[in-house]
Amino acid sequence: MALAVQFDEYGDIDVLHVRDVPRPRPGRNEVLVRVRAAGINPGENAIRSGVMHDIWPATFPSGEGSDLAGVVEEVGEGGSTWSVGDEVIGWVDTRGSHAELVVVPEGHLVRRDPDVPWEVGGALLVAGGTAFAAVRAVGAGAGETVVVSGAAGGVGSIAVQLARHSGATVIGLAGEANHAWLAEHGVVPIAYGDGVVDRIRAAAPGGVDAFVDTFGSGYVDIAVELGVATDRINTIIDWEAAGRTGVKTEGSATGSTVEVLGELTKLVAAGELDVPIAATYPLTEVRSAFRQLMERHTRGKIVLLP
Repeated sequence: MALAVQFDEYGDIDVLHVRDVPRPRPGRNEVLVRVRAAGINPGENAIRSGVMHDIWPATFPSGEGSDLAGVVEEVGEGGSTWSVGDEVIGWVDTRGSHAELVVVPEGHLVRRDPDVPWEVGGALLVAGGTAFAAVRAVGAGAGETVVVSGAAGGVGSIAVQLARHSGATVIGLAGEANHAWLAEHGVVPIAYGDGVVDRIRAAAPGGVDAFVDTFGSGYVDIAVELGVATDRINTIIDWEAAGRTGVKTEGSATGSTVEVLGELTKLVAAGELDVPIAATYPLTEVRSAFRQLMERHTRGKIVLLP
């Protein structure tokens, strides 16, 4: 038996339960990983609440969680490119990483570098892949100015750094408590709220070339008001505005690849990508972890440590 997070119906965080479940068994081209860390993501809130039922319906009882880091404990029949004891970072598409043990396709894993902390590796794929896809979608380049909303959040904190790596000047919209962190990472911090358009224009007298929206709440319209071309605006959350304006919506669906994960892992190991960890929780406190996530004011990622 092993502990796993499950829910039996759509609802708020009180539908989440931590239960003993039968030990999973890996099949061909799969390995069993003992999870050391697993990130939590806003999309899991949407799935659990039923908001995404038409796109990602749940079959009850449902597990949850995608990204993870851990140690290979068992190899499926027929052998594998991985061996028992290998330290790995990866993800599953079966909603199951919030658990002590999870079966993972062998092609969804990269080797963990010792310089990548467990909690960072366990939170890397979803936020990192989303940020990678969003920055790539807007074509950020040297000499350009890119604005990122929600710049200190799980996705935004990575997106600003990837945009900086491209050589762009990056303006990060965030609360004042996160301005020092943004400045330390070469980002121009600006407070959100009333007057934000004027503050962006003052910080970017030459205009804004691209806009990455990780927060929603009207930022797509702000980007359009700033004169950014719609093919250089990407939102990962505001589907209504995207449908109305035609901006891009690239995110985890296009960024969740083993190649992207490998590149992100290398950047973290080399000290070129900082993935801030806002908080960690034991698996048994999963409700508290999601309660903090839903406040939408954390810097970086919240991680479960089974």
